[in-house]
Amino acid sequence: MKTKKKTTIKDIASVLNISAAAVSKALHDDARISEKTKKAVKQVAKNLNYQPNHLASALRSGKSKLVGVIVPRTNSNFFSSVIENIEEVLNKKGYNIIITQSNESFKKECDNIDTLLYTQVDGIIASMANETIDLEHYEKVKSKGIPLILFDRGENDLNVDYIGIDDYNSSQIIVKHLVDEGCKRIAHIGGFKHTRIFNNRIRGYVDALKKYNLPLDDELLLESSLTKEDGRKKMQQLLNLKNRPDAVYVAGDYAALGALQVLNENNINMPNEIALVGFGNEPFTEMVTPSITSVHQHSADIGKLAAETFLRYTKEKTINQSLKKQILKAELIIRTSSNKKILKTNV
Repeated sequence: MKTKKKTTIKDIASVLNISAAAVSKALHDDARISEKTKKAVKQVAKNLNYQPNHLASALRSGKSKLVGVIVPRTNSNFFSSVIENIEEVLNKKGYNIIITQSNESFKKECDNIDTLLYTQVDGIIASMANETIDLEHYEKVKSKGIPLILFDRGENDLNVDYIGIDDYNSSQIIVKHLVDEGCKRIAHIGGFKHTRIFNNRIRGYVDALKKYNLPLDDELLLESSLTKEDGRKKMQQLLNLKNRPDAVYVAGDYAALGALQVLNENNINMPNEIALVGFGNEPFTEMVTPSITSVHQHSADIGKLAAETFLRYTKEKTINQSLKKQILKAELIIRTSSNKKILKTNV
């Protein structure tokens, strides 16, 4: 079966017996082309199912009107909300987005960067994979003069714009909440220390324990990739301790869900025996039993700020001239897993 030949500008020009240049100008609403010709060109283009070659156009103009977005995963309410708000802001300014996900893989993240650069995107907005330590692929983006904005997960060493929440202070507020509930042996199932946000959450947790003169045992601080299965494994590990914790702060809601499942399976009363706090405020946190206390990260604001930061570069025409770290205050949503009263506390 032969592949159908793709319609070109020359095909449209041949039908109308005009030049290819005139067709191109008509398709771009050039003022030098009459409305009659524009209408005829667009009708023939529609009849022939003409699809513009955006890559060729980008190579000619130097602008693709495309922005690449890289997220660790799309099945998270946080990341999907960020994407939705990036797209909403950029669409209003004539930009479309290309969404890629790393699935927490360093190699796939590198491949995503290469694909976006090949597509001639005008900018990249990204949140790093758990596996990412080497930053060379992001340095490549910077070296090409392409705006790079990081959100949620980003590294200070890159010296680029960043939008996220105050992870360090969020951990401090979580520990304070658990202390106020009478907890004295608080465990933390965290992400990997090499990732800035998880390192900040760990530091906040450790410093808060010191502040309240609580024990800091190595067996109570566990690193993981924060999947639901990780949450199950780490929670079981904590339950197997001779001296169990009376509270567990988990740095991600999916891992917190796994932890909750194990606690329920072992008939552990929450919050009386063990209090549980997650991070991310995924929709399921208020639907499970008991509902999970969690940190709301203001994903909509993060998405809008990331898009607006890119648009700032399109106006300024310069890179690295006005780098900004925009750190937002998170919100602790207190639910049954750590408190029987439902409150909202600003972090």
